[in-house]
Amino acid sequence: MVRMSRSEVLADDEVVVAHVFARTVRRCFLLGTDAVSGKNFDHRKLWIEAHLQHFAAAFGIDLLAYAVLSNHFHLILRTRPDVVAIWDDTEVARRWLMLCPHRKNADGSPKEPTEAELNTIRRCPPKLAETRQRLSSISWWMRLLCQRVAMRANREEDERGRFFQDRYKAVRLLDESSLLACAAYVDLNPIRAAVADTLAGSDHTSLQRRIESRAESEPSPVPKQTTAEAEPKGKDAMAHLARDRIVPLRVRGDKFLAPLSIDEQGGSPGPCPSVCSDRCSDKGFLAISLVDYLQLLDWTARQVAEGKRGIPPASTPAVLRRLGLEATPWSELVRDFGRLFTNVAGHPRIVDATRSHRTHRRFHLRRRVRELLPALQ
Repeated sequence: MVRMSRSEVLADDEVVVAHVFARTVRRCFLLGTDAVSGKNFDHRKLWIEAHLQHFAAAFGIDLLAYAVLSNHFHLILRTRPDVVAIWDDTEVARRWLMLCPHRKNADGSPKEPTEAELNTIRRCPPKLAETRQRLSSISWWMRLLCQRVAMRANREEDERGRFFQDRYKAVRLLDESSLLACAAYVDLNPIRAAVADTLAGSDHTSLQRRIESRAESEPSPVPKQTTAEAEPKGKDAMAHLARDRIVPLRVRGDKFLAPLSIDEQGGSPGPCPSVCSDRCSDKGFLAISLVDYLQLLDWTARQVAEGKRGIPPASTPAVLRRLGLEATPWSELVRDFGRLFTNVAGHPRIVDATRSHRTHRRFHLRRRVRELLPALQ
């Protein structure tokens, strides 16, 4: 199926939810362990996560989910031009100068802009309007992300040329069922790729951060130390201390992620800008609790993972029954989401009523999608 240009799929002046992904050149494992050279580049995954944290705090875009693998990464983004519209001129200029700073600290972090630097944007109406639009643009998010990762990786290896195959590919998510299926597809990527065995063990994913934050927020009893578990000595003590040093170095927390659950009844309407500086807004995106979502992912993983038997129908999570989702089409939709959808994702009746942004062309769905999605409604 022909992929349309991104300007046809994504509108800059609307709240848009999109699944975006980028792959490294020649499908090489430039973000993981290279089987040919034997080099390990897992530290580059931390670069991407650090940029995601920075961008989530500066852009007018909600980061809903992400997964970074060895040769590609997935993001689910929600543009928030409605939030950007309520920022004053100083806030717009400050956020942009934190993304593209004129000056940096010794550690590479951006310095707070001066009044003179802010005035270069505030006192130029055309530039201010352009900057306001850029802050809610997925294209600019991906441009800066891919560019900075590629430049740093090329400097590290003293190489030149492309690092990613192209800037990125995007699929617009039109309804709740497509958003839920895409979120499950992204969060289960490490398990489907056989690089993780459990949800909590899926490194460099938003799901792992949500699980860790939930575990840290819940008090857990401290187990009593047995004689065999007494304080280690000698080499064992050194190894123990090394492990203790490694854990705090890892950036934890999910404050930069959009909340998972949305309260459709008691939630506040409108833009709902964030009360903290770590993300754009405090609006959730799924009408489901984190516990129910984890149960759904665990059940789905057992269905789509090769070599694993699915759990009996009697133990199907309640959320599936409540949403009216049948097991077989749901599992196929999550497993093959990246292959089934090209430009937009959603129920056929919603896709058929949607037109492209510029030329107002119809979007087309694969025949298999039209067979699957009616069963999910």
